[in-house]
Amino acid sequence: MTIRELRDAGQVREACGDDDLLMWAAQGLRGGARAWALGDAVVAAAPGVSRRDRLGVWGGVSCAVELVGHVLAELGPSYRPFGECELVREVTAKLDGLERGGEFSWMSLPALDGPSADGVGWLEPAADAEVAALLAVDAPDSYAVPGIAGVSRWAGVRVEGQLAAVAADAWSAPTVGLLAGVATRARFRGRGLAERVCRWVSRELLAAYGRAALMVDDGNAAAISVYERIGFRRRPVMASRVTG
Repeated sequence: MTIRELRDAGQVREACGDDDLLMWAAQGLRGGARAWALGDAVVAAAPGVSRRDRLGVWGGVSCAVELVGHVLAELGPSYRPFGECELVREVTAKLDGLERGGEFSWMSLPALDGPSADGVGWLEPAADAEVAALLAVDAPDSYAVPGIAGVSRWAGVRVEGQLAAVAADAWSAPTVGLLAGVATRARFRGRGLAERVCRWVSRELLAAYGRAALMVDDGNAAAISVYERIGFRRRPVMASRVTG
């Protein structure tokens, strides 16, 4: 078998069975993203997506090991393989120079039922300073912040004239919209505002891209509960990195 580079999004879709994580990692082969296939495995590399040079991994272990090694040799050690836990765990164990990184969850939403949330909308660019101030205090570890490349737009809801909760459309791929930057001002927590904003943004992502997805730390039980109520389905994933 020969490693082949995939030249368009249709080839990526056919090779991975339209897997949402891999299609997101491929980013429609825009912005320097590339993808390769070998046997029953596919990898997709995208620079600077969600603050990392990411290497999505999908398929069988044996072919994935060869593909990941090939791509890392070509693109360099900044790329971090990620995918379903068992696959990436085995690839990391079999490939010299890789070490295990963090485990988290990929959650995806193919459809959304129920009424749209009231009082939520896309914010004007003039509100970026408000969003940044909210995140700095109430979600300082957020990967998505205003002004970062790939963070397209912010939605929010106001309470008592204050911006109370926000979420972003960030690093979305042509067929997978990514929900990121979810945060609620501390004094307004417990009112279901995060769920309202996430439900509204998820509906917008579905309309724009066909699918919605997000990444969440496994220890964030409150957020996972919100996403599951909306209808997101959880998929355990892990990342690895080049040693040294």
